Amino acid sequence: MKTRLDDIYARYNRPEFIDPDPLLFLYDYPDTQDREVAGLIAASFAYGQVSQIMKTVGFVLSKMKPSPRLYIQTRSRKEMGRDFQGFVYRFDRENHLVALLMGIKNTLTAFQTLEDCFCSGMSATDETVIPGLIRLYRHLDPDRQTGHLLADPEKSSACKRSHLFLRWMIRCDDVDPGGWEKINPSKLIIPVDLHIHRIGRLLGLTRRKSADLKTALEITGGFRCMVPMDPVKYDFCLSRYGIRNELTLEDLKQKVYN
Repeated sequence: MKTRLDDIYARYNRPEFIDPDPLLFLYDYPDTQDREVAGLIAASFAYGQVSQIMKTVGFVLSKMKPSPRLYIQTRSRKEMGRDFQGFVYRFDRENHLVALLMGIKNTLTAFQTLEDCFCSGMSATDETVIPGLIRLYRHLDPDRQTGHLLADPEKSSACKRSHLFLRWMIRCDDVDPGGWEKINPSKLIIPVDLHIHRIGRLLGLTRRKSADLKTALEITGGFRCMVPMDPVKYDFCLSRYGIRNELTLEDLKQKVYN
């Protein structure tokens, strides 16, 4: 299976297969401190129809040009509220977005970077990124005001969008731009939603019926057996199946098992 997955990786883990994906927005920010802010915002809205995700993330980041970090550091809560007055995206409203932006602002004030906050929760013995994610979440949303934008990593949720953000920032290859260099990619957890859960079952990496944290850890464990130092390596290329019109889950099944 690893040989066949490596072939899929070589074929589809390429920039021309990114669009449409909110990951695209990170390429606009060569400065890591801007990229981590833009990446967190892009990942937070990565639920729902991809066309609406792209439209919404594009709108939010357009208000923060040319530097998302500078915007956050120099705007007050009241000013942010004016900038995003009337904002709506599915379950989230203006107050949820402003709470996220203020959480980022307060975290940057306390730690200088989101990466430093995350790393303050990690130890050398941690096997996964979960302790760092818990620390980051507690600073970003201490009063649980961000609505659906941030999932609590201390609960049973797979926290797909949080792990997507971490994949973007910690891995670095032809697709993931990276920027965070203090965390080993071996600790990453695959971002599991219903789509990746279905692929995990197809590959025989899990039999679990719920796309929750236990399932994410189980699927990640399967990939870790193949790629110990980079268990999330295949996430992007596999997720193209079932998203792009020319790549179906049946195509993936044929590729892996025939």
